[in-house]
Amino acid sequence: MEQRLQKLIAAAGIASRRHAEELIAAGRVTVNGEVVKELGSKADPDKDHIKVNGKLINPQLQSREKVHVLLNKPKGYLSSVSDPEGRPLVTELLPPSLGKLHPVGRLDFNTEGLLLLTNDGDFTNFVTAARNRVEKVYEVKVKGVPTEGGIQRLRRGVTLEDGTRTAPAKIKKLNETQTNAWYEVSLHQGRNQQVRRMFELIGHSVLKLRRVRIGFLTDEKMKPGSWRFLSPGEVARLMKKR
Repeated sequence: MEQRLQKLIAAAGIASRRHAEELIAAGRVTVNGEVVKELGSKADPDKDHIKVNGKLINPQLQSREKVHVLLNKPKGYLSSVSDPEGRPLVTELLPPSLGKLHPVGRLDFNTEGLLLLTNDGDFTNFVTAARNRVEKVYEVKVKGVPTEGGIQRLRRGVTLEDGTRTAPAKIKKLNETQTNAWYEVSLHQGRNQQVRRMFELIGHSVLKLRRVRIGFLTDEKMKPGSWRFLSPGEVARLMKKR
């Protein structure tokens, strides 16, 4: 049966669908020896020879078992499958026996907390799509104590320095001292370094940031660097339409 190429590439565990679209547009995907650059192009993995960067992905599609992992990411790891600068990767925290997995969304290099990794492209797309409202909850320590007016701005949504608009956010103060404050921030979207950029916009730099919940998933027993499999029930519950 014919399927969209980006879906097949994601199913093979090569990349997320978004990255797969970039590979297609860059001319790095061929079907039966012909370069395919048009997004939305389809192929039948039972009949067609599909290659990414010159490597046949049909065997991976035939034998791929879907893997879903929850990792407690420490600081100092990149949420990526490669890095030209040679920085540590979150995938290095997992045993090679799990096969090739990719992060679901991202956590900044200096941000810690819960991160999903998988070889399941459909799972990745569902969890990262803002329309599916999978909530991500963060605990953030900021320099100084923001005014209530500043926090109200962030709750309503703000325009970041690049012109993008953030969606409304739930923000609750957890603690404060004379020099800093802790907040719980709940988001349904995941723009690059969004929490840091939001607080910097109101004049307060982020000193510490960790993700403590993804949807209903929270696991305080997991030490930094540790991981566990998601159960089939957890996967189904995360992908349930809201």
